[in-house]
Parts: sequence; structure tokens; C-alpha cells
Amino acid sequence: MKRILSHTLLFALFLLVLPLSAQKQPPSDKARGIFLAVGLGPRLPLGDFGKVSFLGYGYNMELSYTDNEYLPVFLFGKIGFEQYPASQDYYQASEYSHFSTNMLPLTVGARYFFAPFMERVVIIMPVLEVSSTLLIFQNFHQFKTNRPGYIEEGTKLGFSAGIGASMFLLDIMTNYHYFPDNQFISFDLKIRIPLVATI
Repeated sequence: MKRILSHTLLFALFLLVLPLSAQKQPPSDKARGIFLAVGLGPRLPLGDFGKVSFLGYGYNMELSYTDNEYLPVFLFGKIGFEQYPASQDYYQASEYSHFSTNMLPLTVGARYFFAPFMERVVIIMPVLEVSSTLLIFQNFHQFKTNRPGYIEEGTKLGFSAGIGASMFLLDIMTNYHYFPDNQFISFDLKIRIPLVATI
């Protein structure tokens, strides 16, 4: 747990220092922006992970950056928390009285905003994103027998790819996440606000 807290603090510090470093006055021909987004939604475990775990949930906080040289590409860093309880079928077929998985994903990636496909009432843009993730996980094992329970901790590297629709200040995203023994699909509703915007 100490390792999870130290990783969390380091990544949060990185996310907080990023906007401060951007406060320097940019060149006059440079437009740039830094945006904060908060997202939450359900998680659907797949494969072997889906045989053990039931529908999970997660939330995250994200900082994204772009300027007029990168548009319509946004670079982002994200930290989140996810939890997955075990399914009732797994309890009935195993010695477990309790099993759950907690995850702390630390993600960096890029997002591409396509041209709007709807502009009359609101502007809606298709979005494509790819990212790589360091996953810090914790599995809690507890058994029906006298076998002692234990907590398993570790890290995994993985990646994700997703599609969605954006009104820029409001996103709906669906992502596929791959980690060894932990694949899942996430559905997120995100709210985005600008922190720094210069033109």
C-alpha cells in the first residue's frame, strides 16, 4: 500500500507541476491550452478477468495539452482509481469468501479530434485516443476455509485504445484496456474545463 501511495503522490505532483511550468509567457504567434478533465463510469472485465470479476467502476483525473502546432492532437496524462468485486458465480465455484481487485492506472497518451459531424445545435466531434499505462494493482484474497487471507500487490504495463464523441467540454469515451491477465472495457463520461489558454 505504501508503494501505491508513493506512486500516486509522484504522479499527482507531475500533474500539478505541468500547468505551473506552462505559465511562462509564450511567443506571440503561439496559441496553447491546458485542460483539466474529470471522468467516471463502469468497467466491464473481459477474458479470464471477466470470469473472476463482476462489473467494476472507476474514476479519473486528467490534464491535457495542445498548441497550434499539434492541433487537433492533444497530449494527456491521467491518474485514476478502479475497483472490481468478484462475481457470485466465482464465489460458488471456488474456496473464496471474498476477492476484489483495486487498480491505480497512471496513463500518458494522445487524443485526436476529427472534424465535427454535427454543428447545428451543438458541435460534436469524433475522438480517437491511444495511450500507455503503468497499472498498480492490489488483489485481496480471503477464503472460506482456515487458509489465511492475503493481499497481493504489483505493477503491470499495458496500453489502451478508444473512440468517443466530444462536445469538447463534455466527452463520452469507450476504451479497450490490455494488461496481462487484466483486460477490460471502460465507459467514461468526462467533463473538461480550461486551466490555461493563451492565444
